[in-house]
Amino acid sequence: METAVLNRLRSEALQLSEAERAELAYALVKSLDSPVDEETIEAWIKEIQCRLVNIETGNARLIDRDEFNRRMRDRIGG
Repeated sequence: METAVLNRLRSEALQLSEAERAELAYALVKSLDSPVDEETIEAWIKEIQCRLVNIETGNARLIDRDEFNRRMRDRIGG
């Protein structure tokens, strides 16, 4: 839904320099982020540490970028 305020802000924002528009865009996107969930962050840290241990001990099966891209194309039908 477009309002006069939104139209005015958009028009003014487009007159800003590229750096200023980037800073504004960053601030707007950041304002949409949910509050930080400490439990989720802690869970991700533990998961990352576990994956790193698996890589360092040779227990992880790694693939290169080309193989990853092929698998993703196959999976999504692209």
